[in-house]
Amino acid sequence: MGKTGDAPFRADHVGSLLRPAALHELREQVRKNEIPFGKLKAAEERAIGEVVKLQEDLGLPAITDGEFRRDFWHVDFLAGFDGVELRREGAEHFDTRFKGGDPKPPTMVLTGKLRRTKPSMLSHFVFLKKTIKTGVAKFTMPSPAMLHARGDRASIRKVYADEAEFWADLTRCYREEIADLYKAGCRYLQLDDTTIAMFGDPKVQEQFRRLGDDPKKDVALYTDAVNAAVRDVPDDMTVAIHTCRGNFRSTWLASGSYDYVAETAFSTLDVDGFFLEFDDARSGGFEPLRYIPKGKKVVLGLVSSKVPGLESEDSLKKRIHEASKYVPLENLCLSPQCGFSSTHHGNNLTVEQEKAKLKLCIDTARDVWGTL
Repeated sequence: MGKTGDAPFRADHVGSLLRPAALHELREQVRKNEIPFGKLKAAEERAIGEVVKLQEDLGLPAITDGEFRRDFWHVDFLAGFDGVELRREGAEHFDTRFKGGDPKPPTMVLTGKLRRTKPSMLSHFVFLKKTIKTGVAKFTMPSPAMLHARGDRASIRKVYADEAEFWADLTRCYREEIADLYKAGCRYLQLDDTTIAMFGDPKVQEQFRRLGDDPKKDVALYTDAVNAAVRDVPDDMTVAIHTCRGNFRSTWLASGSYDYVAETAFSTLDVDGFFLEFDDARSGGFEPLRYIPKGKKVVLGLVSSKVPGLESEDSLKKRIHEASKYVPLENLCLSPQCGFSSTHHGNNLTVEQEKAKLKLCIDTARDVWGTL
C-alpha cells in the first residue's frame, strides 16, 4: 500500500473532508482585519494535522489536507492566477460573509490576461507532504473548464476576443502550477470537474445554450482543456479526474446519466483514472463505462457523501460486480461519490459518520480485491 503507481487506490476518496467551523470563523475575522493572518494559518495547520491523522488511522492509502484552506472547491484555486477577481453580485469586491448560508459562490470575473506570476496553492501541498507519515499525498484542483463554465462570460469575452488565446493562457497557468507541484514531490494529482457529468441534464444543456454554446461542443472543448493542462505531466505522476453533478450541503445541481458525454469525454481524456458518481439512480447506469479505454482505472463513487445512512457492504459488492461487465474488476476501485465538504459549509453528516463511510470503502475493497 502507498505506492503512487497504484493510484487511484482500491479504496480512495475524492478529497474534501468535514472541516471545523472555527476555521471559517477565523477566516472571516482575517477578511475583516480583526486578527492577523498568522493566527488563521496556525489554526489551519493544526486542523490539517488532525485530519491527516484521521485518514492515516483509518488506513487510507491516499491522504489529502481535506481542502481545509479553501472556502469553495474551485474558486479559491482559480483566483490564485493573475487576471481572476472574485466578486459578489452588486458588490465591487467579493465579500464572503454568508447571510443564511448563501450557497452561491462568488463570481469569477476576468480583469486582465491570465498569468501565473506566483503559485496558487503550491504551499498547501508542501505542508501536506511534510505532515503525512503514511500513504501518498494527493492534491486536488478544479478542472480548467470551471473558469469558462462558472466564470463571468462577458468579462472573458472582453479580455479575450480570441477564445483560443483564453484557453492557451489558462492551460499554461495550469501546466506551470503542476510542474511546481511535481518538483515539490506531488505524484498523485486529481482534477475536479462538474461540467462533464452535469451536461447529462437537459436543463444544464439549455443553460449553456442560453450562453450561446453548443453543449456537445463544450464537452469536447472542456476535455481538450484538461488534456492541455496535463500534457507535460511526467510518467511517474498519476492524474485522475473526478466528475460529479454538484455538491453543496448534501444537495446536488443536476441529474442525468453519463451517456451524453461518455463517448467524447471517457474515450479522449488523457488521465489515468476516473472518479465517477454512481451513488443513486440520478447518475444512471454503468453502460457508459464501455467507453473507458482499456487499462484505465474507474473509481466507482457508490458511497454517498451526502447522506448519513451507511450503505450495506453486500449492496456495494453487487454493484461493483455489475460495473465489472464494462470495466474489468482489476481496473475498478471504490470511493464516496464526492467530497464531504466541497464548500466550507460541509455536508449534513458528522465526522463519525464520515469516518464510517470511509471505513466502509476500505473494508469493502479488502473483501473484493484483497488489498487497497
